Amino acid sequence: MMICRVFSWIGFAVAFTLSTCLLSSYAFAQDVVWDRLADGLEVTVWTPGEACQQVPPLYMVRIDPERFQFSIYHYRDEGLDLPLTLGDWHQRTKALALFNAGLFMNDFSYLGLLYKEGRSLGRKRHGQWQGLFIAEPLAPSVKKARVLDLRYDAFDDDRPAYREAAQSLMLLDRRGTPRVRRSGKAAQQTVVGEDRGGRLLVIMSKGEVPLWELAVCLRDGFRDISHAMAMDGGASSDVLIGSELTGARTDAAWQPLVDGKGLSHVPLPTVIGVFPRK
Repeated sequence: MMICRVFSWIGFAVAFTLSTCLLSSYAFAQDVVWDRLADGLEVTVWTPGEACQQVPPLYMVRIDPERFQFSIYHYRDEGLDLPLTLGDWHQRTKALALFNAGLFMNDFSYLGLLYKEGRSLGRKRHGQWQGLFIAEPLAPSVKKARVLDLRYDAFDDDRPAYREAAQSLMLLDRRGTPRVRRSGKAAQQTVVGEDRGGRLLVIMSKGEVPLWELAVCLRDGFRDISHAMAMDGGASSDVLIGSELTGARTDAAWQPLVDGKGLSHVPLPTVIGVFPRK
């Protein structure tokens, strides 16, 4: 009888501990309130808190690809002599939202695969980077935009099934494994991922953060995320939402994203624009 009571107590303690951890994790993961700017486009600022001490607040834009389309722009393809800031790209393209696309060389040439309307604008596939943003498929029955993990997902460089594509490094895969090194190097970051409902997540940190710590924090704290890739970081990390989408709102925590107010911008050779789907 005493043995049964001991095991019963142990079972209760284990169950209580697990339930407490699960409830704490759930509360941490669900601490997100989205502001709807349009049907299929929402924005928020998520503060991870003590569970992610090295991760600053994160600007997040959630986009439904069934309602919004994506277009890639490169300054040379546009006939420009020099790259533009995100604000200037906004004026030129009239996109409702814009974010930086991938990494580039000192001469502003793109590193890795880059496609616009099915035309290759980049170099050959980067052998080590496994993240690939794709959008606007040729076949009407598939997802309108995705983040591919080239370690597991197929992509034909010569006959791409999507019109728009931009390659960069994988941050977090579907198995919950961080795909970056634990280097300790910190910078402002832009991340593009998918949530578990198939929506696109564009995330920009409000300060410097190491990629490994960011990947772990998103995995453990933001449970809606499925997988994600990291775009260019540092001064090139940039996201902008047009004021025509936000109306007269001036009090939101994400307000610095609107027309880039409160954010510093550097010229970007390649950007991705978001437009209402016709």
